[in-house]
Amino acid sequence: MSNIDVKESKEERFVRVAESRTNKIIHMIRLLGNCANKNNYEYTETEVKKIFAAIEGELRIAKTKFADAESIGQKFSLR
Repeated sequence: MSNIDVKESKEERFVRVAESRTNKIIHMIRLLGNCANKNNYEYTETEVKKIFAAIEGELRIAKTKFADAESIGQKFSLR
């Protein structure tokens, strides 16, 4: 985007960045899946559990950030 282009909106920037990052993550997960090939690699169930615990932990953190962002500015109510 050049300086003479119309300024990108926050939503447009989010879509561009989120799509790019999501596609990179999906690609890397697929590459990680290639490590399951027992003809090329040797691993333990403990190692696999550690890998996926780390990934799932980071995913939970990212999901929480989105949930927290949605709740910012909301008023508290008991009803």
